[in-house]
Amino acid sequence: MLFNLKKFIGNLMMPLPALLLLMGLALLLLWFTRWQKSGKVILSLSWLLLLLLSLQPVSDRLLRPLESDYVTYRGNTQVDYIVVLGGIYTFNPDWAPSSNLLDNSLPRVTEGVRLYLSHPGSKMVFTGGRGASTISNAATAARVAESLGVPRRDIITLDRPLDTEQEAAEVAELVEQKPFILVTSANHMPRAMGFFEVQGLHPIPAPANQLAISSPLNIWEKVMPSPMFLGHSERAVYETLGGIWQRLKSKQEKTIPK
Repeated sequence: MLFNLKKFIGNLMMPLPALLLLMGLALLLLWFTRWQKSGKVILSLSWLLLLLLSLQPVSDRLLRPLESDYVTYRGNTQVDYIVVLGGIYTFNPDWAPSSNLLDNSLPRVTEGVRLYLSHPGSKMVFTGGRGASTISNAATAARVAESLGVPRRDIITLDRPLDTEQEAAEVAELVEQKPFILVTSANHMPRAMGFFEVQGLHPIPAPANQLAISSPLNIWEKVMPSPMFLGHSERAVYETLGGIWQRLKSKQEKTIPK
């Protein structure tokens, strides 16, 4: 219940729902109250923010600092485990396996498979609980890995964790003090490394799904608002809020006497 409440409140704070709520408030003020000026100001600012957050120069400027700490892993350190964190997914048995991995999930799995192929003898570890679906996040990702040629004997699923903190605790029981490769989205990697290092683990960061574009773009791609770039802004806001919550929680835990 607490987990669902946290997710619900967190999603309300994302740019699109938050700005739509502000626009709705502005319309209520314009239609049903005398506060016309306040309604006009709120509506204008909400529209302007929605426009700016949908533009590539703004969205990727917000996102780039979160993705700049870690680079694509191309090393050859021998490891026993390649841990791929869960993401957004659904499960429809009639779909192609990869279609069930939504948004950030598929790039994580494909990067994990790439690293598995370059590290013979390793095991792939998928994390993520069941949520509202019929099978777990971890099991869904494992099916995709199998469809890409990873033998079932080399796959381990940890299907109880519901968030990154729980994933770190579960992985700690499996890998103990051995170094392992940690695969997650580039913008999520700073928070993930914090959770895993708190557990006393030694993850080797392998970011996937880099989003902030630094390569050349056509001029219309920079000046036209796009839902894709609004999604980049959403990731920046989500991870920034998540990082703030992580730090506050860590400070609170340190102040509680043991």
